[in-house]
Amino acid sequence: QLHIEASGGGLVQSGGSLRLSCTWSGFSLENYALAWFRQAPQKEREGISIISGSGLDVDYAGSVKGRFTISRDNDKNTMYLQMNNVKPEDTALYSCAADRLYTVGWASGDGMDYWGKGTLVTVSS
Repeated sequence: QLHIEASGGGLVQSGGSLRLSCTWSGFSLENYALAWFRQAPQKEREGISIISGSGLDVDYAGSVKGRFTISRDNDKNTMYLQMNNVKPEDTALYSCAADRLYTVGWASGDGMDYWGKGTLVTVSS
């Protein structure tokens, strides 16, 4: 049975950095696209980044492009989100998800096959 979970969240000052991890077990996600989503209080869920199974294809939401970097290590069953120059508006619950297909419409989250437990990121001004 697949278990997938995000970790690494916490309190960080504006302009600082944080690295989130998404780990999985019980099932191989080596050929799955993996994505990061976030949801701030009273806001809709936002897809912020996705990486293909091979790691060769990535995509970012405009709100994080140039500041966040997604990567994965299939040998360690782990995906990462390096967050640099964070802003108060980055405060949210960050979750990871897996999709058998790397699709154009990934950011809606509707096509994701598996969702993991999230981790809270709070950015202070």
